[in-house]
Amino acid sequence: MWFELEFVALLLCSIGLPLAIYYFMWKKRSISPLTVLALAAILILLSGIDLLLLQRLAEIVKQTPSLFDDAIFSGQLGMAIYLLPATFAGIGINLISHVLIRHLERAERRFESSAHPAP
Repeated sequence: MWFELEFVALLLCSIGLPLAIYYFMWKKRSISPLTVLALAAILILLSGIDLLLLQRLAEIVKQTPSLFDDAIFSGQLGMAIYLLPATFAGIGINLISHVLIRHLERAERRFESSAHPAP
């Protein structure tokens, strides 16, 4: 029972919610920087939850007699499974960086225009 709940949560955190976030951002005609920051933070949070669920499922799989489950979480396939949360965290960090850089560019322009008034 726990295995099934954790697997469904893993699918939601790994695929469902990130795709919903990307779809939301893609379809919006205009989006505030604060919304982008919030969605990026959610992506990073989902990545952390995803990692915890993967570790928990790997522990559960070790206790089962099936060799197929062991093969999924060990070796190259296991490493590939961990790339998805790493990718989502990277995209979230990139979005936060984008918002911060744009804000700093605007703040610098405002500073320069107020510090050096036109003659």
